[in-house]
Amino acid sequence: MPPGLDAALIETPEFGTATMDGLAPMPLWQKLTNGFIIAGPFVAFVVAIVVLWNGFVGWTNVGIFLVGYVLTGIGITVGFHRLYTHRSFKTSAPLRYTFAVLGSLAIEGNVIVWVADHRKHHQFSDREGDPHSPHTSEGPLATLRGLVHAHVGWMFSSAGRADQQRYAPDLLADPGVRLISRLFPVIAVASFVLPMLAGYALTGTLKGALLGLLWGGFVRIFVLHHVTFSINSICHVWGQKRFRVSDESGNVAWLSIFSFGESWHHNHHAFPSSAFHGLKKWEIDPAGLLIAGLEKAGLVWDVTRIPPERQAAKELG
Repeated sequence: MPPGLDAALIETPEFGTATMDGLAPMPLWQKLTNGFIIAGPFVAFVVAIVVLWNGFVGWTNVGIFLVGYVLTGIGITVGFHRLYTHRSFKTSAPLRYTFAVLGSLAIEGNVIVWVADHRKHHQFSDREGDPHSPHTSEGPLATLRGLVHAHVGWMFSSAGRADQQRYAPDLLADPGVRLISRLFPVIAVASFVLPMLAGYALTGTLKGALLGLLWGGFVRIFVLHHVTFSINSICHVWGQKRFRVSDESGNVAWLSIFSFGESWHHNHHAFPSSAFHGLKKWEIDPAGLLIAGLEKAGLVWDVTRIPPERQAAKELG
């Protein structure tokens, strides 16, 4: 166990003492930055629809989009979430840092901030202190306000955000992770430059470079962001439940492919340390399949699995 990190922080949905973090209000520049990160890809998505309508899209642009989406999505699901947040498996330093860079290319914040917020989410899930619960307001429009808050609203406030010293001391103690976190602005720029260069390399034209930027940069970020945000919002309002948990998390099957298995979110809240969120054979979990493949190849080890009898002991009814 990394120094300074409580084992319960990773292994159970209830860890630490339920106290609020007193963080300073979010500065205006950060709100504006987050606003651009949210609005910019949306505007580009609308442009992409117009471009698609006029026929300016081909397999090159689709390929750049898909490759970028899969690599950065895996960086978030396998890297930021299952490896760094919950330590559900172990791997070598080169692969560990590769996952951190790939997750950073998704532009959802640096790895330390992302992990700290998510660990706090598990501690206070759907209670006061949860950074992005949709169950924080009352009244006739409570569900709508809660969905908006859980989806994107929480990114514009320091309320509920996690103290990194408290929730991610293991990552702060890792020089490689600290370096990758400090380089996040550079990595964010690279997230746009790389697909543009790929577009130019594959077509040899400025138009190809700009379309690579549009589809592999802005549109890819827009889609991945809102799939990730849907885990915070949709999966805490709707979905199937079969385990005894203390929150409102649910399994949303139709999101599983797009989210690499993250939308088996109820399963995850029942067993946070599991490397596999799809616990039944029909629960498609692409990230879990990748982890299993890497395990067979000897690239990851100490993979956490939840035995059937432990699952059965926690089932409703």
